[in-house]
Amino acid sequence: MTEYTTVSIPKDLADRVEETIEGTSFSSTSDLVRFLLRSIVIQHQQEGELTEAEFEEITSQLRDLGYID
Repeated sequence: MTEYTTVSIPKDLADRVEETIEGTSFSSTSDLVRFLLRSIVIQHQQEGELTEAEFEEITSQLRDLGYID
């Protein structure tokens, strides 16, 4: 059985995500977040260490989405 943990995001971001996933194959914010995190982890595992530029790009994207300040 898979264990889960909770990740908190700001309500306004959750609302924006809900609007964004309307009409997509994602049924919830959790589905989208799992997809994004898996994608990042898989990319990292396939390519090895992230370069500083790649890390900064991911950080910038997460900041733009409101996940980090």
